[in-house]
Amino acid sequence: MDTSLAAAAVTAEASAPAAASTEPSAAPDASPAASSSSAAAAVAEDLAGGVAALSLDERFDLLMSIGEECIQPDELKRLLQNKPVPICYDGFEPSGRMHIAQGVVKTINVNKMIRAGCKVKIWIADWFAQLNNKMGGDLKKIQTVGRYMIEIWKAAGMNLDGVEFLWSSEEINRRANEYWPLVMDIGRKNNIKRITRCCTIMGRSDNEELTAAQIFYPCMQCADIFFLKADICQLGMDQRKVNMLAREYCDDIKRKNKPIILSHHMLPGFKEGQEKMSKSDPTSAIFMEDDEAQVNLKIKQAFCPPKIVDKNPCLEYIQYIVFPWFDKFEVVRKENNGGNKTFLTMDELVADYEAGDLHPADVKPALAKAINEILKPVRDHFNSSSEAKILLNTVKKYRVSN
Repeated sequence: MDTSLAAAAVTAEASAPAAASTEPSAAPDASPAASSSSAAAAVAEDLAGGVAALSLDERFDLLMSIGEECIQPDELKRLLQNKPVPICYDGFEPSGRMHIAQGVVKTINVNKMIRAGCKVKIWIADWFAQLNNKMGGDLKKIQTVGRYMIEIWKAAGMNLDGVEFLWSSEEINRRANEYWPLVMDIGRKNNIKRITRCCTIMGRSDNEELTAAQIFYPCMQCADIFFLKADICQLGMDQRKVNMLAREYCDDIKRKNKPIILSHHMLPGFKEGQEKMSKSDPTSAIFMEDDEAQVNLKIKQAFCPPKIVDKNPCLEYIQYIVFPWFDKFEVVRKENNGGNKTFLTMDELVADYEAGDLHPADVKPALAKAINEILKPVRDHFNSSSEAKILLNTVKKYRVSN
């Protein structure tokens, strides 16, 4: 099979007229809105209505608020001008219980993309988790975790009307004649050194011994972007290298319209020096179905040095979770400690914290209260739904693998 056909197909897709909707997903547990052609048409109409309700600059600002980095802002604005309903791609490996950095932040970001008039394709990377030896490579367990994660986003308030969940194993098998020539062409145009530089997307270090499957992984993730016809890659900063590989591939095949990279900030763990919240260290992470007492204890024990803002995890959670969710941060304290105060901006909060007018003993209870309020609908769902409860109890029994 000639892999140059894959490059030609990708180039042709880039020059084709922009589509306002995508075909419904055939994957199990997919969004109800994608279950029929009439429902899909209604979704497209709703998204177009959202576009009409916001100005171009408002849509642009809304999307830019998602990203710590955008490559490139001028391309994003041009995309919004020329395509009524852009396709945003996000993906995840089902690899264990979901923490709030993944559950709440993704809900916030997806809802912003929907409000900006985008269609969001969430790639449930079950085959990728198997390649990366998550859940010991047991695909059945991986898919159970995937269903549990979808259940959480539903309960957390993700706007599923503009979301399409796609299982990589099903979609790749269904359109194998499109997918594998594309993967092979990307592999053919890059050397091993360039591909291994992307291994951090799997949570692996550059000098770690990789299996042959893990070497293959970046070529596949790069191919996903074109396979899903994504205009915007909305992933974390830890996925930046493979997204840049996709833009470089566009240069190789002379494709003019490159995927725009909109990378969100990676939230740290609660312990000092933890750059990323880890599922394998339960004390460093708040899980989406943690009870109120667990949340209170984890935040009480969190690293939160007085008057220091840089690399302070409690302040980062206020900035990236509490403010986007509530548009404010409320502190309740005694009058002799300054009295109650409602912060309307992060700048205002930072100024008080650096000055010592806001103490960690004020911050932590207020943060715990806000997080518990966000998580309450998720807890209620897993307590009231027998199916969701079974999923959670099953996932809790699985051993988290690195």
